[in-house]
Amino acid sequence: MSVDTLRARFRGQILLPGDNGYDEARKVYNGMIDRRPQVIARCVDTADVIAAVEYGRENKLLTAVRGGGHNGGGLGVCDDGLVIDLSRMRSTRVNPAARTVRVEPGCTGGDMDHATHAFGMATPGGTVSTTGVAGLTLGGGIGHLTRPYGLAIDNLLSVDMVLADGRFVTADKKRHPDLFWAVRGGGGNFGVVTSFEFRLHPVKMVTAGPTFWPIEQAREVMEAYQKFILSAPKDISGFFAFLTVPPVPLFPPELHGKKVCAVIWCSTAAPQKADKATKAMRKVGKPVLDHVGPMPFPVLQSLFDPLLPPGLQWYWRADFVKEFSREAIAAHYAQASKMPAGLSQVHIYPIDAAAHKVKPRDTAFSYRDANFALVIVGVDPQPANAPMVTKWCKDYFDAVHAFSSGGAYVNFMMDEGQERVKASFRANYDRLARIKKKYDPDNFFRVNQNIRPA
Repeated sequence: MSVDTLRARFRGQILLPGDNGYDEARKVYNGMIDRRPQVIARCVDTADVIAAVEYGRENKLLTAVRGGGHNGGGLGVCDDGLVIDLSRMRSTRVNPAARTVRVEPGCTGGDMDHATHAFGMATPGGTVSTTGVAGLTLGGGIGHLTRPYGLAIDNLLSVDMVLADGRFVTADKKRHPDLFWAVRGGGGNFGVVTSFEFRLHPVKMVTAGPTFWPIEQAREVMEAYQKFILSAPKDISGFFAFLTVPPVPLFPPELHGKKVCAVIWCSTAAPQKADKATKAMRKVGKPVLDHVGPMPFPVLQSLFDPLLPPGLQWYWRADFVKEFSREAIAAHYAQASKMPAGLSQVHIYPIDAAAHKVKPRDTAFSYRDANFALVIVGVDPQPANAPMVTKWCKDYFDAVHAFSSGGAYVNFMMDEGQERVKASFRANYDRLARIKKKYDPDNFFRVNQNIRPA
């Protein structure tokens, strides 16, 4: 198929190098990523996706699939190949009676939250509203609602997909159940998802916001946080963080530029219950800020969006963790104390409670015995600082990895090699490789945390 034939079959936009809009379309969220594909196919419907897949396959092009474009490793774009860009496919449809929402793959978390909030409902997603729903879900989906309602994949009811051979299928627990198992945590290895159907939960207002402590209190706070969160009711949640307080009106001027440890709270419990349940933790040590109160869930999801616009330099490292020993906590404190000024940060997400109700073999996401998902991110607006934040991130990871469970949440990984991918799927990898052989035997979809066909 020639590119002219593709254009004739296409309702969206085909962009080649030199075309108006090409340079903007090839950008992704991470400013470190600078790749130049041969063709960008900006799809508007499933027919466009089918045509793009057939074009890539017939021309034997390296093919990347882009949803929201948020992936840290830049896996939504490639050099000298084809990008199937789904960012224009952003429709949502809520069924309030069935408590479900159907979402197209270009949607961000903010798009989905906007649609569902009008009905007083939500489904687990991430912690930043600009994150793409597709990539987040296919890797598992960790966020503010994980403790009460599980991962995004635990609330996924069905997917529509275009496979590597151009076929269109619907996968759920009855239709193509092996494929449905694989996409729940196996990433974009098995096809292009053109529609996600999620279960919704009654979430409209949450009790949320940050509590900050001086970083010097981190060992005491981190130890107390671990004990607190693992015994807290599942409707009480909050992730632990190391960060530098940004100079924005949201925070008092005297804290600007200070390194802190923090808990970013989110509770679906009634405000009085949430306040009572978290009060003891919020009084550990001597907090310098405690700004927690009722807010609409989409407000929490978008609270930090202005600080993290597209185009920043990002470098990620991640691990799953079962517990933080005192030795591990000391190592985290030592590395966090060296955190570069600016936007670099560390997040520790609780993934217990509802997420533990699913067994490791029930979905491709295998770390159901882990209690935390750790991510270390070096972030800076200046390309000249990219080596500095990258080195800090790698050094931090090297200092704490020995205390981990071995693998990582695939959405938080860079290009780290095949053994790291296998470690992140553990005993599920061989089954994933067999399913990959069935649905994508030639490994057409390989610009991802790749599972090679058995």
